[in-house]
Amino acid sequence: MKGLGSIGKASALVFLICLLAVPAFGADPIKVGEIATVTGDFAAYGVAEVESVKIAAEEINAAGGILGRPVEIVMYDCRTRQEDMVNAARRLVEQDKVCAVIGPSGSGLVISASSVFNRGKVPHLGTLPTNPLVTMDEKGNVRPYNFRICFLDPYQGKMLAVFSAKELGKKRAAVLYDVASDYSQGLREFFIENFKEYGGEIVADEGHREQDVDFRAQLTVIKEANPDVLCIPTMGKALPLAVKQARELGIDVPIVGGDGYGDFMWEIVGDAMENTYWVSHVDRYDPTLEGFFNKYEETTGTECMEFMNAVMAYDCLYWLKDAIERAGTDDPVKVRDALEATKDLKLLHATLTMDEFHNPKDKDGIILKADIEKQKAVFLMKIRP
Repeated sequence: MKGLGSIGKASALVFLICLLAVPAFGADPIKVGEIATVTGDFAAYGVAEVESVKIAAEEINAAGGILGRPVEIVMYDCRTRQEDMVNAARRLVEQDKVCAVIGPSGSGLVISASSVFNRGKVPHLGTLPTNPLVTMDEKGNVRPYNFRICFLDPYQGKMLAVFSAKELGKKRAAVLYDVASDYSQGLREFFIENFKEYGGEIVADEGHREQDVDFRAQLTVIKEANPDVLCIPTMGKALPLAVKQARELGIDVPIVGGDGYGDFMWEIVGDAMENTYWVSHVDRYDPTLEGFFNKYEETTGTECMEFMNAVMAYDCLYWLKDAIERAGTDDPVKVRDALEATKDLKLLHATLTMDEFHNPKDKDGIILKADIEKQKAVFLMKIRP
């Protein structure tokens, strides 16, 4: 990744964005934490988030900062591991004294560190962690310091079920999911529940382990069950490998999946991506996003492949900026109160209002369809179940 590298043998990578700004600042910086999966299976997502937060911070500082103070991003790489996530959260809260923390996208990672943020009274803004337990505990209580900018697994699971049953007209679904992933388990649960409600039948429900790269045994069971749609609610490297192996085994039915989709998948799957559909928070080709994606490419020298992560991370910093300005301070407790009171905030990808559970209220979901000619997934329809 451009601009990132290892620092010593620490358990987490530290990256300070000490940004030059115009005009020069005399005040102390507002310190914002970021945790990202810069290495590990979710590295593609994390790199996109780090670069996008950097772009947003540079823009904010060039425009005068927040409350007349520069923004300083303190970033740790959690390496897609829960123990590193917890350690990074502790360091940001207890040592770096940040006013808030952004990222990463993995539900299990965020859930693992939720107690750190709530005990330390530092708000956390999730980019794409969609499991309900990110903002609510097992007893149904709201986690006071956890927020997210994305919609939830129940919402996108229902979208997948509605799309499969109503739009595609399918009746027999199979599922291949990661038994170790909170994200994958949640999306599977809500897809199955809603698909059945729409009159469908689950003919196969196969699990795999987190580090698996060969899914042929499970896919063989699925093929024998004769589904007319296959749901693969996972993310990372497992997702394109599962799609590719399904096609190699002759499973040619539509494949649907959640927001784990990324354009990186085409490098592995190629034309076998045909007849696949994906839930998205963002339309990659929305004209209002063109300027951001152009700037991302100019800044990094690479096309923005994981566009959902990039846009969500970018908007998280602008959401935080708005909250700090409304609070009139970077005191974490007062910033938390302002985040909770967010209403009709116009961001790059959507207008944001928080509900009582610290989730976005009434956001449209988007279905993307793989386009073989463009080698991209393109906008198919908006959906709000």
